[in-house]
Order: sequence, then C-alpha cells, then structure tokens
Amino acid sequence: MMYPGGQALNFSVYTKMLGFNSAFLGVFGNDAIANHNINVLKELSIDISHCRFYDGENGYAVVDLIDGERVFITSNKGGVLKSNPINLSQEDLNYLSNFDIIHTSNNSYMDSQLETLASLGSVLSYDFSTAWKDDLQTANICKHINFGFMSCAELSVQEVKNQMESAHTMGTDIVVATRGSKNTFVYNGERFFTSSPREIQAVDTLGAGDSFIATFITSFVQNIWHHEELHEKEYVKRMNDCLEIANDMAAKTCMMMGAFGYGTKLV
Repeated sequence: MMYPGGQALNFSVYTKMLGFNSAFLGVFGNDAIANHNINVLKELSIDISHCRFYDGENGYAVVDLIDGERVFITSNKGGVLKSNPINLSQEDLNYLSNFDIIHTSNNSYMDSQLETLASLGSVLSYDFSTAWKDDLQTANICKHINFGFMSCAELSVQEVKNQMESAHTMGTDIVVATRGSKNTFVYNGERFFTSSPREIQAVDTLGAGDSFIATFITSFVQNIWHHEELHEKEYVKRMNDCLEIANDMAAKTCMMMGAFGYGTKLV
C-alpha cells in the first residue's frame, strides 16, 4: 500500500484538518506516486499552485510496520526534489508572505533559503527530525528559525535539555524535543515544560510527530506568540494546553493507517 505524505506535506494536511487555510509548496515527479499525492491534496482543497513539477520519480520512503510502530527502511531522498531543489522567486516570496506560519524540514532541501524566508516576517518553523547532530549545520539553521522541532528519543533527559539550551542559544525562540513514547519537552529560554503522550494501542505511528508539530505550533501562535502581556500563570496554562491538544492530535493520528489515510494499492 502507498500512503501520501512527507514532513511538510503532512503539516499542510494537518493544519487543514485543524481548520486553517493551508498550502503546500513542494516538488512533484510525474509517476503514479506523484499523481496520487496531487489528487489527494486537491481533494483536501490544499493549494499547490506554487509547486514545481518535473519528469522523474516522486519522493518516497519505504516503511514497515512492527506492532504499530513505523520503521523506515529506505527512501529515494526526495526523488526529483534532490536534483531540482526549490529556488524561491519573488512571486513565491510575495505568495508566502501571506501566511502566518511557514514550516519546512531537514528533508526539504531548503536550508539555503531559510534566511530569505525569515525576512518575510512570518513565523518560521523547522523540523530537524534526528538531523541536529552537526553543530555547525544546526547553528546555521537555528539562527533563522522561530520554532525548532527535534526528535531526541535516544537521549537522556539531561542530554535533551542540553541540546535544547544549545539550540536556543543559537537563535531559536522555542525549541521542542519529541521523544516517541517518552515525555516531550519545550524550552523557551527561561524554563522547560513537559508533557506525556497518550497511552494508546497504536495502529500506525506514521505522521504522529508531524501532527503534534502542526497542532502545537498553530495553537502556540494563536494563544501565546502575540500575547506578550501574559502573566506567568496564564502563560504556563496556555503552554500546557498547547501540549495537551498536540498530544491528542498525535494519538488520533496513530489510530489510522498512513499519516492521514488515503492509501492506494501499488501497481
């Protein structure tokens, strides 16, 4: 079975599910995988008007399921995206400036564009996944982004906190460390917040992290980001609320096949 998805694409779908106007700006090939992804995004009314289309293989990953846990086997590293990374035009930038949040990832080949994206004034979010271990590379990303999401399941709690403090020192306002079935941490430069994921019997964990990210950041931007006048007690309450609804969304995602369904049989 093939399910549509990918970090940034998932983000656009989950924010749409949450009731927001969302769009996807990415690169598609011209094979059956590309066609299915495109058709699903159109069905979900997600704008793809600024996407690029090339002859060749669409990006994909091969995933196995072991007791509900998604295990990545291999991928084609983005397919046509790898050889045709996006070079943002002025038209793209004018378009992107209409969005409150711009989200990208370590697999989007967009690192060289982060400074330009940061200049637009939107909230800029980046999913490192596990690609945060190169200090120089991470520093070059962190200095441009407002939100950084890191997957740190293999680290001890103290190691997680050290990594988060480092990312904040490098320039990122809010650092979030997800840890699979373990507690999630958020660091705002002053204190750490933590919450536990829901205890469920997962059907498929694919997309859980992306749905957590989409829910947390949209809630944070709505309820905290532009509210500098919040007293500490109210800030803590709202932060905990953001984490709780993000955990709820991640749990919901784990109860469906694929990142958000829409599977089709591979021919």
